[in-house]
Amino acid sequence: QGRLVESGGGSVQTGGSLKLSCAASIFTNIFTRCGVGWYRQAPGKERELVSYISATNATRYEDSAKGRFTISRDNAKTTFYLQMNNLKTDDTAVYYCAACPVTPPFTLWGQGTQVTVAS
Repeated sequence: QGRLVESGGGSVQTGGSLKLSCAASIFTNIFTRCGVGWYRQAPGKERELVSYISATNATRYEDSAKGRFTISRDNAKTTFYLQMNNLKTDDTAVYYCAACPVTPPFTLWGQGTQVTVAS
């Protein structure tokens, strides 16, 4: 069973940027066949899928993330990323990375990282 370890959360001002990383401790040949994604959960709200990237690099974004967030993956490093630009206070949440198998629901989850955007 693999593990996902997140990094890159923190506190920024409105309009700032953060880049989240998620390192997967699984074999490369398995990682390359997996879809991966980022979820977030704000206080009092349900967890939602923010972005997803398939094994063939097809991407999907939640509406509020379109044009501001970019998901990417580096299969050689078994790591994937979420670049977040022009952050808004509504982006404040705990962000979770998730992976495998091909499409959601995912079976591997990170521990979560806090992103706080202050006005």
